[in-house]
Amino acid sequence: MNRTKEFLIPFVGLKLGKHHFEYQINNAFFENFEYDEFQNSDIKVAVVLEKKSNMLELNFKHKGTVNVPCDLTGEDFDLPIKGKMKLIVRFGEVFNNDNEELLILPFGEFEIDIAQYIYEMIVLSVPLKRVHPGVKDGSLKTEVLDKLSELQVKEIKEENKEENIDPRWDKLKQLLTDK
Repeated sequence: MNRTKEFLIPFVGLKLGKHHFEYQINNAFFENFEYDEFQNSDIKVAVVLEKKSNMLELNFKHKGTVNVPCDLTGEDFDLPIKGKMKLIVRFGEVFNNDNEELLILPFGEFEIDIAQYIYEMIVLSVPLKRVHPGVKDGSLKTEVLDKLSELQVKEIKEENKEENIDPRWDKLKQLLTDK
């Protein structure tokens, strides 16, 4: 991934207290991670960094839309997404990012790269099953849905059901009634 200066926050020069950062995310951001699930994306990310004497607290929030194909019809649609995440940054001897909510930076560090955290937060907020809102309310008209409704199994009449029963089953049915 290319490191961009836009997502590097130099926290050494910041005063104690809260600092606000805003980012506009589009597909160019996801290309850095070689992620091509979205046809288009328009997401606003707000980051609040609270600098304390011995640690940093980062609160991420995002809201926007991603253009994805529907899992049922294949039609592209804008899926609204939103989410939030909290990250605590402490300082220690060695770098450690094993915990998803806690990041340990070496004592000499002076900046933090938040691009990976923004990427993960957005990608994890997209549901696994993506269904076009028109499918749910019945307003979407596509060739795929027309073909599915055409091929849908029709109700079998009860009379035909009795005629199609294999006569070998009659002996087994007798066992149930001959008790």
